[in-house]
Amino acid sequence: MYSIRKTNTTLSGEITLAGSKSISNRTLIIRALCGESFPITHLANAKDTDLLQGLLSSNAIVRDAGAAGTTFRFMTAYLSTQDGIQVLTGTERMKQRPIGVLVDALRSLGANIEYLEEEGYPPLQIGPPNAFGRNNKVQISANTSSQYISALLMIAPTLPKGLVLELVGKIVSRPYIEMTLAQMAYFGVKHEWKGQFIRVTPQDYQARPFVVEADWSAASYYYGMAAFATELDLQLNGLFEDSLQGDAVLTEIMAHLGVKTTFNAKGVHLSKTGLPLPAVFEYDFLRCPDLAQTIAVVCAGLGVTGRFTGLETLRIKETDRIAALDQELAKVGVKVIEEKVGADGKAFFRIEGKAVVPTKAPEFATYEDHRMAMAFAPLAFLGKINIHEPEVVVKSYPDFWRDLRTVGFEILG
Repeated sequence: MYSIRKTNTTLSGEITLAGSKSISNRTLIIRALCGESFPITHLANAKDTDLLQGLLSSNAIVRDAGAAGTTFRFMTAYLSTQDGIQVLTGTERMKQRPIGVLVDALRSLGANIEYLEEEGYPPLQIGPPNAFGRNNKVQISANTSSQYISALLMIAPTLPKGLVLELVGKIVSRPYIEMTLAQMAYFGVKHEWKGQFIRVTPQDYQARPFVVEADWSAASYYYGMAAFATELDLQLNGLFEDSLQGDAVLTEIMAHLGVKTTFNAKGVHLSKTGLPLPAVFEYDFLRCPDLAQTIAVVCAGLGVTGRFTGLETLRIKETDRIAALDQELAKVGVKVIEEKVGADGKAFFRIEGKAVVPTKAPEFATYEDHRMAMAFAPLAFLGKINIHEPEVVVKSYPDFWRDLRTVGFEILG
């Protein structure tokens, strides 16, 4: 457990952010499919990325993806294209995370995949691709995790007939699909996206050097701190204005919550807007679900009522993130209230109340979820807090606590 506090409300300094885990992981899969190596600069130092790199270079029959959901999903599709028989497994929590949507899609294309324990869940046995790709058309629910869709798209050009992917229903997390297609295009693979159909013909990936931009999700935690600071002069290096990441919308979101972003040659500079805060902040996180926890904590700390939609995928992440937010924000007097509005039963989540850190430091659980630890850390601006299992940040941002110390946080434990 770490005890964290910020003894003043000034936030200043300079942080060089790690490379984006999302971009890094896609680049590693593409390099493995390319058949020719190429240099990757500023690769993420996240545990998930190190794990994926290790699994891709391994010849082991049993490969353990640990708690890394993206890694497990990308490896499921990748191993379906490889010769031999492999077993893909993970932690006990991973064995509770559904994989059936992706497995069904891969099986419909001819992949040889069996469940070794519970139907629809890891671990998997993946056999040789003897019939894989004979069928090139597949349907997948568009409101499922974009990682399933990205996993299919990245292997698409390597299949004998390519792939025609039909997205059925409302598309969620569209920017992550666009990110995948943009990276594929950088490596020479063309696609056609019309309506609900994405078509990728058989093509070869072209090896090219690649520079990974910094992670906007990681930047979000500093924006959270910036919202609580009374004096702000912070430089975040490595972020691109013309970003592949959907989470780059953070600049627009935080402008409403008091933080001004100015792009420069090194990244972004954060300062105060000086504008009054809204009483209510409404946002649809359909395109950027990984920002929801951060913005929920920001609204709680500022006393701004948050009214959020587009959180459909949050219940199947590392933890049920909606339930976790409800449980932990209650410790500082803030409620998470679910509302159903309209005949379609669309869910709204209301963040209500202003966070008050009690004299006895609240102890925040992290649920084996890196984003819970980092999203709640900015509350140290309001008083001393304790965070359990702080090492969970290694999943995406191993240097998080070290970097917090450089901008004036006291961290004991």
